[in-house]
Amino acid sequence: MMKKQQIYRFCMAALLCGSLSLPVSAQTEVMAWSNITGVRVDGELMDFESAFAVGTLNGDMEITGKEKQARPRYHRDGNMQETFTGMRGVEFHQRVTDKGKGLVEIAVEVSSDTTLNQGAYYRIALTPENYADAKVRTSGKRVKITSANRELTFNLNKSLKATVEKEDGNTVIYIRLMPSLKKGGKLSCTMELQASGQIDHSDANITLDLGNPGNLFTGFGGNFRLQNPKADPQVIDYCLENLRVAYGRVEFPWRLWHPEEGTDPIAEAESGKLNERVEQSLLMAQRLKAMGMPVILSCWFPPAWAIDGGPESYKRNGGVIAYRLDPEKKEQIYKSMADYLVYAKRHYGVEFSMFSFNESDLGIDVLHTPQEHADFIKEFGAYLAKLNLPTRMLLGDNSDATTFDFILPALNDETTHKYIGAVSFHSWRGCDDATLHKWAGAARALNVPLLVGEGSTDAAAHRYAEIFNESTFALYEINLYVRICAICQPLSILQWQLTSDYSLLWGGGIYGSQGPLHPTQRFFNIKQLASTPADALAIPVDCSKKNVNCAAFGNYARGEYAVHMVNNGSACKAVIQGLPASVNQCKVWTTNQTDQMTETLVSVVNGKAEVTLPPISFVTLVSVK
Repeated sequence: MMKKQQIYRFCMAALLCGSLSLPVSAQTEVMAWSNITGVRVDGELMDFESAFAVGTLNGDMEITGKEKQARPRYHRDGNMQETFTGMRGVEFHQRVTDKGKGLVEIAVEVSSDTTLNQGAYYRIALTPENYADAKVRTSGKRVKITSANRELTFNLNKSLKATVEKEDGNTVIYIRLMPSLKKGGKLSCTMELQASGQIDHSDANITLDLGNPGNLFTGFGGNFRLQNPKADPQVIDYCLENLRVAYGRVEFPWRLWHPEEGTDPIAEAESGKLNERVEQSLLMAQRLKAMGMPVILSCWFPPAWAIDGGPESYKRNGGVIAYRLDPEKKEQIYKSMADYLVYAKRHYGVEFSMFSFNESDLGIDVLHTPQEHADFIKEFGAYLAKLNLPTRMLLGDNSDATTFDFILPALNDETTHKYIGAVSFHSWRGCDDATLHKWAGAARALNVPLLVGEGSTDAAAHRYAEIFNESTFALYEINLYVRICAICQPLSILQWQLTSDYSLLWGGGIYGSQGPLHPTQRFFNIKQLASTPADALAIPVDCSKKNVNCAAFGNYARGEYAVHMVNNGSACKAVIQGLPASVNQCKVWTTNQTDQMTETLVSVVNGKAEVTLPPISFVTLVSVK
């Protein structure tokens, strides 16, 4: 008979997957844009990356990838994951079904709406890490890949030609689906994939360096840009009541605050003409301030009068419109924005900690050159200083960590420094460790905190919102956050968002979902990270196992400590050493596809604790007084 806790875990997994079927031991990682990144066997990822491709071998080729296709779609039904995507007039429909341990069925349908002297392919890429010694054998109906610690076999239901290529050091296999595209052409095929390989259950030896504490981590934060009056309130209330939120960011609705150039926005507001959306944003900031958190003010849309050439002279390119501000109206622009800060302080008791134009490196929706960004920091910073307002400027607030060079003019101009309150980047598309170190170095050079102004991993995910329920999506997200915490030691990571947009919750009509509002695995991951002791210092941590990603924190004054561990592989034991002698016991929280901050206790002896890490799980150790 199932115990109550087991039944609860089972039901929650069913809610997250949208089905009451138990997961099988194989779990295929399917990205919403159709690529498969591997098959998990007992938690271990048998890695490869599949993709669809259209073009010419060794020539012009378009390949499916993150944010590369216009409108991919994703859906799960039990153990089946379904994707739709298209390029160059070719549509790809894929159904990926987990059938058993290491066994996956991949059904592909291809249809062409164009005639081109190009082909359509199923592409399999193998990286050197696990396939440097790989042997690839192909026949009409089989592709078999064998290396020292991996074996992949694709059995096709029809004969298709396969070609093996070398691309940028990777072995790449192209299975030809259509040799030449013809309008109205169609193909369907099924591949049975058997994946197996070495399962690594070795211990993860984790060592804390208490003698070299790093930067302050005030806690996890959130964005509260209000966009959906019907759905936002329920999500905001749930998050603020169930998460420890330490930092906030709200929108400055500038174009609604001061729509007409010849008016006095403060006088208009004080006469009862304050726009409702502006009022809601101010009330949101007031609510966050009342909870004791600093609040960042960020601007997306400028009023028409402030746009150089007027808004009609700009065209939207995807999600980017990139307005340039009128350089002849700087004084009016600075006064208009400063008036908002004065009004917020006077009528709502809110002093914003920092100000930014959102992603001005890209132009969402105000565009600056790197030098213009530096000039704005100096000029608007000085303007606010004359008004005795404490608000400082964010350096960067970039669209991605990869656009680091955008901040260099301001970083290298000492006259900007006194106006900079923090360095900020957004984590949408991830980044390598070297890039994260550069951002941390910029903050150190200025002796200011580092913030992740928008934390998440996939800017296009709102287009295929079912992906928010996926355990794979949750794992990628928490991995990124733990890496950032360990490398960058930020003051806070501000989740995009703690509203219904990119929501951590499901149900309640969010993205058309049915049933009652409830937390997803992502919510519990964030709650677990947000449960780090308040105002703790980053603790350097070393881990012997590549598959286990770690960060640690300690509030030395209160004797409170936390160690976060993301296990990206099979079950193993973590041996944690270097905990303070004063710690005798720790709580252990575990979140994965079936556990939601499940709590156990572990003893600590001479600064050492041993914890079981379940496969593909986020595990946190928190000291108990």
